[in-house]
Amino acid sequence: MNITVFDDLEKLYTRAAGAFVDLSKKSILKNGRFVVALSGGSSPKAIFKLLATPEYKEHIEWNKVYFFWVDERWVPLNDDKSNFRMTEETLLSQVPIDQNHIFPMYAEGITPEDYAKAYEQQIRTILGDDGVFDFILLGMGDDGHTASLFPGEEVLNEKEKWVSAYYLKSQEMFRITLTAPIINNADNILAIAFGESKKHALNEVLNGEYNPSLYPMQLIEKKDGFQFFTDEKARG
Repeated sequence: MNITVFDDLEKLYTRAAGAFVDLSKKSILKNGRFVVALSGGSSPKAIFKLLATPEYKEHIEWNKVYFFWVDERWVPLNDDKSNFRMTEETLLSQVPIDQNHIFPMYAEGITPEDYAKAYEQQIRTILGDDGVFDFILLGMGDDGHTASLFPGEEVLNEKEKWVSAYYLKSQEMFRITLTAPIINNADNILAIAFGESKKHALNEVLNGEYNPSLYPMQLIEKKDGFQFFTDEKARG
C-alpha cells in the first residue's frame, strides 16, 4: 500500500483525478474498457467536478467506461441523499457516457435484499466470475467505516456475497454495499480520508491492532494497487 500525504486538498483532488485518467488509459489499452466503482461524499464530489472539466474529460474515452457504485443509501435516485444523484449532477451529465454503462445501486419496486442479488449479477455480467474491477474509489468515515461497512455490523463477516443490503439501525435506513471480498479483488483501489476528524480512525486503521469490527477500513487489504490519499491534519 502506498500512502501519500498532501499539504493542500486541491493537490489531493488533482492527483486523484489524474490517477483516474491514467488508469482509464491503461485499462482501455489492455482490456478495451474501464470498469469502476465509485463512492459518494464530499471528497469524491470534488474529484468528479475536476474530471468533468476540459483539462481531464478530453483525455478519457468515456464511452468505454462502466460505472458501478461502492455503496448507496436505499433512496430514490433523485433523492438528495443519493450517491448516484451526486455523481450524475457533477460528472455523468457532463461527459459523453454510454447510458447502458451506468449501473445505479437502486431500483424501484424491489426490496434492497433482492436488488443486492440483482446487482451482483449485473457485476458478473460485465466482469465475469472473477469480479475484478479496474478501479474502486473509497472514502473513510470518522468511525473508520468504508463503503457501507459500518462498525459492528454482520456485513463485515461476509465472505461469499459481492453485494449486501441490510438495515442500519443507527441511521434508520437500508444500505446496499459492495463487500470486502469484491473490493479486495480490484486491480486498483484509491482510498481518501482527510481532516482532523479522521485522525484517530486513520491512525488505528494504519497502525493499530487488527480489529476490523471496530475499524472496518482494516478489511481492505494493504496490497500493491492500493493507494491512500490523506492530508497532514489526518495523518498527524
